[in-house]
Amino acid sequence: MMAARRPAGALSLLTGLLVVAAAGCGLQAPSSAAGSDAPAPALSDVTALADPRSHEGPSHAGLGDLAVDPVAEDVSPNLPVTIVDHQGTEVTVTDADRILALDVYGTLAQTVAELGLGDRLVGRDVSTQFAEAADLPLVTGTGHDLNAESILALDPTVILTDTSLGPWDVVLQMRDAGIPVVVVDPSRTLDNVESLTLQVAEALGVPAEGRLLADRIAAEVDATLAEIADVAPEAVQDRIRTVFLYVRGQAGVYYMFGEGSGADGLIDALGLHDVTAEIGWSGMKPVNDEGIVAAQPELILMMTKGLESVGGVDGLLERLPALAQTPAGLNRRIVDMSDAQILSYGPRTAEVLNSLAVAVYAPQALE
Repeated sequence: MMAARRPAGALSLLTGLLVVAAAGCGLQAPSSAAGSDAPAPALSDVTALADPRSHEGPSHAGLGDLAVDPVAEDVSPNLPVTIVDHQGTEVTVTDADRILALDVYGTLAQTVAELGLGDRLVGRDVSTQFAEAADLPLVTGTGHDLNAESILALDPTVILTDTSLGPWDVVLQMRDAGIPVVVVDPSRTLDNVESLTLQVAEALGVPAEGRLLADRIAAEVDATLAEIADVAPEAVQDRIRTVFLYVRGQAGVYYMFGEGSGADGLIDALGLHDVTAEIGWSGMKPVNDEGIVAAQPELILMMTKGLESVGGVDGLLERLPALAQTPAGLNRRIVDMSDAQILSYGPRTAEVLNSLAVAVYAPQALE
């Protein structure tokens, strides 16, 4: 058996950013109304702007109430099952009656629910925001920190997690307590939605439901990408120059996400031009005037809490004066989406892409 590795790389950095940011902004657990902002219409049902660059003003991309749509009912896990998890650790799961599925994006709990096992979830992290989970007890304390006492009090029979939450010692403590802990892939990209879904399903003894869910997600994403391709410019030079900013004003956190961050894949999927690739900006790094000036973005993607933390568009442009001199700043062209949704890459991927695409190409439909 291989020893469990500690988190490293871009996801570890993002975890640190989220913890600091949550403490700085006083983020609270979602209420039953979380995610209640109106969902966007289908991109195919709206009229795209002849020139998306011509739009002035910010847009909010919403997903509605995040209701669960299980691929099957009365699902019965076929257990025990022994697997080798993402870290190379052999784990045997004998009981899936009390599940904790924890990650910084809320993707894992949503996946469990969509597999038809939502009634077996006994707790949640702060990022798990679909309506059916609203009343579950939190096991994250300050920001995204795991609380060992809260987890043990729920007596879980299996824990699904990745390396995006910490402290890592809490995860090891759960394993030492005899709870099967399955560590899945921490990456969140379009390319691994299928494999992540299958990892979760295999660990819970529902591989058939996992295949159904993975196929459903793929079909929905393919259909949405085709609709985006119908309105997005084909030539790279004609695509909207875009960057993803991660901001938490009270904590003094201002980062631009580049290649390998997950945001680059989102930008590409939306038919936009990821400017960070052009200027050699990789990973997640503190933004500076030089980077902003070099990027000259025409559109900014952000998390909603981040935009709120600086007082909206006016506050952002005041705090990042170099941004105010770019096309995006001059046109106040900022698209925001809920923190728990925009980079989640799970069962709601197609809806995330559709909502963001409407905000980019047909923002008048959201007014």
